[in-house]
Amino acid sequence: MADPKNPSVTQAQAEDAVRTLLRWAGEDPTREGLLDTPRRVAEAYGDWFKGYNDDPREYLARTFEEVAGYDEMIVLRDIEYESHCEHHMAPIIGRVHVGYIPNGRVVGISKLARVVEAYARRFQVQEKMTAQIADVIQDVLQPMGVGIVVEGAHECMTTRGIHKRGVSMVTSRMRGTFHDDARTRAEFLRFIEVGHARR
Repeated sequence: MADPKNPSVTQAQAEDAVRTLLRWAGEDPTREGLLDTPRRVAEAYGDWFKGYNDDPREYLARTFEEVAGYDEMIVLRDIEYESHCEHHMAPIIGRVHVGYIPNGRVVGISKLARVVEAYARRFQVQEKMTAQIADVIQDVLQPMGVGIVVEGAHECMTTRGIHKRGVSMVTSRMRGTFHDDARTRAEFLRFIEVGHARR
């Protein structure tokens, strides 16, 4: 049976690849504790990388115009995400903060979270994911401006290589008035208070 995400690769081939990695690591994939591991890993990959099946633009297609002329900043903060580094296939876990100033149209806040999820559930580089989220919101909604800040803890740094824990990476992408107006940008950053505990 072919995988719906990639018809040229079957579930059996994906499971065989996991068995190969187990053998390469020094394990015996036929021992009792590992018999179901290839199936479980293939199913986990189906969940972790389901973002390839999603078109983030579709989530932003339905908007609302009856907002009584509201034209101030809208911020959705602390959107948790789980992604995987495309260099080592290790987890990246963190939060995304989204802000935009509508230009006559607003989108349901759950749709913003779905956009984050669609991009996070792919092999990623945090800088690229930050730009993708900002750019699709700007391109589809055409707001006055968009601000995105992404925080991420990268397991490729904490579990291998330099082995440094407690380190997080912060990236941002500002479009429109968030880029051009320092006061707008400062207001957004105050709203999200990156790196500071909130009560």
